[in-house]
Amino acid sequence: MLTHRNSEPSDPARVVVLGAGGFVGQTLCARLAEAGIETLALSSADLDLTAPDAGTKLATLIRTEDALVMLSALTPDRGRGIPPFLANIRMMAAVTSAVAMTAPAQIVYFSSDAVYPMGEGPVSESSCAEAPDLYGTMHHAREVMIAEAYKGALAILRPTLIYGAGDSHNSYGPNRYRRQAANDGRIPLFGEGEETRDHISVDDIATLTLLVLRHRSSGLLNLATGTSTAFGDLARKVAALVDRPVEVAGSPRQNPVTHRHFDVTALHKAFPSFAFTPLGEGLAAAHRDDPVSG
Repeated sequence: MLTHRNSEPSDPARVVVLGAGGFVGQTLCARLAEAGIETLALSSADLDLTAPDAGTKLATLIRTEDALVMLSALTPDRGRGIPPFLANIRMMAAVTSAVAMTAPAQIVYFSSDAVYPMGEGPVSESSCAEAPDLYGTMHHAREVMIAEAYKGALAILRPTLIYGAGDSHNSYGPNRYRRQAANDGRIPLFGEGEETRDHISVDDIATLTLLVLRHRSSGLLNLATGTSTAFGDLARKVAALVDRPVEVAGSPRQNPVTHRHFDVTALHKAFPSFAFTPLGEGLAAAHRDDPVSG
């Protein structure tokens, strides 16, 4: 659950975005610019958070009135072994070092729903974080690290699968499907695509993050729509957007069918006027804005 320190929304003095060159970072920075909020956008080219002196360098850039958004991470497409795990931990170690020297007004940490194990029941903020792999374990460890280092307004956000135009990742789901449909005319599924997952638009992620910043919120919040869709149905929605025949092809199943559903009561309580982009509408917008992502 989130607690709002600003009962009425108020723009932060400045937002420092770490990971500004990534998929979510670019969308968030564009939204902050539209809102007229001063932003310091830092990508890995500007500051390598794995470098030994990264914490000291970051501290020189942060003001006490800043809100700091931590998006930087090596995602699973960059590897799932021990080296990326350790690199991600070094990134957060640099951030905690800088935070100890500067004490910004707010920190927003982007974690992941990968901290939760797969299970039968709906996931909520009270669900136990028992990550089944190194990637989820890394995010949970980074949550603990930043919470130990910073006692101010800390918001930890755990997004589910994110889709939208401009995503460079190739994870199984909407973004990969759009590329396969446009480039190959064929979307291969795991099994028949029976697994169900929640998918959230990157534009909704940016909107929710801006709300968290304006309310100077603290606490824990899952970013999910509360509606899960089977991958097979998702693939057919994507195929329908393409102006060519697209085959949605099943395959012999290699792994058990798993599902994930979210209880989003806490999100609606935190932001009662917020409305999610319907999946079909969001997919159509991504296709319109980025019809071919090769």
